[in-house]
Amino acid sequence: MAGVSLENLVKRFGDTPVIRGINLTVQDGEFVVFVGPSGCGKSTLLRLIAGLEDATSGTIRIGEEDVTRIAPARRGVSMVFQSYALYPHMDVYRNIAFGLKLAGASKADTDARVRRVADMLQIAPLLKRRPRELSGGQRQRVAIARAIVREPKVFLFDEPLSNLDAALRAQTRLEIARMHEDLAATMVYVTHDQLEAMTLADRIVLLNAGHIEQVGTPTELYHRPATRFAAEFMGSPTMNILPVTLEGDAAVLSTGERVSLPAAAPGGKADLGVRPENIALADTGLAARVMLVEELGEARIVHAELADGAVLAVRHGADGPQPSRHSPVKLRLDPERLHLFGQDGARLDLGV
Repeated sequence: MAGVSLENLVKRFGDTPVIRGINLTVQDGEFVVFVGPSGCGKSTLLRLIAGLEDATSGTIRIGEEDVTRIAPARRGVSMVFQSYALYPHMDVYRNIAFGLKLAGASKADTDARVRRVADMLQIAPLLKRRPRELSGGQRQRVAIARAIVREPKVFLFDEPLSNLDAALRAQTRLEIARMHEDLAATMVYVTHDQLEAMTLADRIVLLNAGHIEQVGTPTELYHRPATRFAAEFMGSPTMNILPVTLEGDAAVLSTGERVSLPAAAPGGKADLGVRPENIALADTGLAARVMLVEELGEARIVHAELADGAVLAVRHGADGPQPSRHSPVKLRLDPERLHLFGQDGARLDLGV
């Protein structure tokens, strides 16, 4: 296995910049997930690492080798695509073995490796079937097996679960996590699904308009977002954001109501952020009116409108009293779990 290093990497399509000077190091054996909104450049960045796109400028290293201008087949990577890309006329065994055949592996070595990988992914009983005889989850496992059997330096995944239903996605996500642990492999994974990013990643790389917005562990991105963009992107429901005026150790809303801060803040305009689970329905707090209640089973999401029209999402325990639509409520914001962002979108750190 090997790590991946990107240095001042730039990609343009004509005059349009798509990747804007990215610097990133993926450690040997690390599971890194690229996440971000549509059009942010995450799939293009993965394709640059794979060699399926040519870099405009910058350097890509896999291990100690500069692979920027090296053909994809010589980079030592295997890629699993969103589409399964299986050969319909071949059975599962031959689909998995095809890359080894092209590489000139012996029949005995090929057979041993195919059967070992098939056992790992629990598809050994399917080896004689054609792709049309498989479910979507089974086809994706065959595509993953085809990548594993080559024993690459780096595994690349481009939204591999997006074509699966929710139950199969959860199952396959567990299989990928177990595979990473078993192989101790370097993996770079692209997804638009926050749950996949949070549950799979050692580190998340959040991309925005072709540049890196923040890099960190899932916990760091969720609890200490570096920017308002990161705060609003990570989490479902998203973080609540309110424009405020900072006055000493309080944030003043447009309604005139004050929210206590854990420390004094510089004066001026800012954005106050608070996650739904850090707001409670209480006897005192911000005056609001319930607009909608979403039942999730283990909890409820209460959407409550403030006097100025701003709507806050509140995660409310299912065992608590259920607020009715249009009923008045008071919202208490946990002062130790508040986030502040300046007018430039950057985090204002008050030690919270």
